[in-house]
Amino acid sequence: MKLATIRTADGTRAVRLDGEVLVDLGYADLGELFAEADWQAEAAAASGTTYPVEGADFAPVVPNPSKVVCVGHNYTNHIKEMGRELPNHPTLFPKFADTLLGAHDDIVKPAETDALDWEVELAVVIGKEVRRADEQQAADAIAGFTVMNDISVRDWQFRTIEWTQGKIWEASTPVGPYVVTPDEVGGVRPALEVKTVVDGQVMQQDDTGTLLFDPVFLVQYISTVITLRPGDIIATGTPAGVGNARDPKVFLLPGQTVVTEIAGLGACTNKVVEG
Repeated sequence: MKLATIRTADGTRAVRLDGEVLVDLGYADLGELFAEADWQAEAAAASGTTYPVEGADFAPVVPNPSKVVCVGHNYTNHIKEMGRELPNHPTLFPKFADTLLGAHDDIVKPAETDALDWEVELAVVIGKEVRRADEQQAADAIAGFTVMNDISVRDWQFRTIEWTQGKIWEASTPVGPYVVTPDEVGGVRPALEVKTVVDGQVMQQDDTGTLLFDPVFLVQYISTVITLRPGDIIATGTPAGVGNARDPKVFLLPGQTVVTEIAGLGACTNKVVEG
């Protein structure tokens, strides 16, 4: 299934893609849906109001997750381009619900930076509460996958050795348009092409099969630290090709369009506008 949260005149609605229409699932958003123990069966059987896909206003797939945990340094090529050694453990940092955007929303360039960068990421969406998950529990907790563009404010990110202040800017991070269940993408360890295109130029291209720490391992690892709840999001890291690592450096400018795409999941297509 491909599931989404859309904005309507009556508020947000959780929907299922069915051909050229989106079928209302009876919940305000996917976070509410995933909190139900039998959400898969409910989502598959729902036959509510329909909305056209064309022109749909996609909200963040989960508008208010209890947590967004991001992973840095998880593709070999990207680690090398940043001049670092392969890590023995995942590098984690947080985002917050206020950072999230819909898949087609504008990205407002903060007035405080000229170093706005792109990062295409496979994001894992949790569909079952887990703590200290074993491998099978971790796999079972994955509701599906979506696309995230982990927009980074590089000059703020590198003010200190801790990255968070460059990663949590208000309304900066597109995520969506769909949560796609594992059965549609080859399982809980999918090998999918990931790509970033800026104004028609390919900037990043890799395969999620080359992740150092795969989605199941990340659910195990993070759930050891903290309970993962339905609707929580794990961003699994970005491949080589970020603007900050280029010579000379290249950053996003107002008027540009950035597309972050993952095969089988869809794309976030966002225009950069002046802040």
